[in-house]
Amino acid sequence: MSNWMYFALYLVSVLVASLSQVILKKSALMKYETRIKEYLNPYVIGAYGFFFISAFMTTLAYKVVPLTIGPVLESTGYIYIGVLSLLILKEKLSRRKILGNILIIAGIFIYAFI
Repeated sequence: MSNWMYFALYLVSVLVASLSQVILKKSALMKYETRIKEYLNPYVIGAYGFFFISAFMTTLAYKVVPLTIGPVLESTGYIYIGVLSLLILKEKLSRRKILGNILIIAGIFIYAFI
């Protein structure tokens, strides 16, 4: 596997973790009959399964991705969360969220090119 594939793997792992967070929020917005069903339902179990897969992918990616670049790539999760919340949860993007995402993207580019 070439080096750029490890970077792509890391970005996909962040996407999977972001999807997991959105699924957990979707589950939290639902009403359940009992406390046990609130924690043991397909959404929650699936979301934690995604977290496990994401952790495995991140660990594998760190074979090549330098530790100093990991947090920069991890910040893309905020962008993924915004897009996934818009698509799955039908949340609106406020000006503050859009400005925040633009600042995150700018920070990534500044770090990458300096």
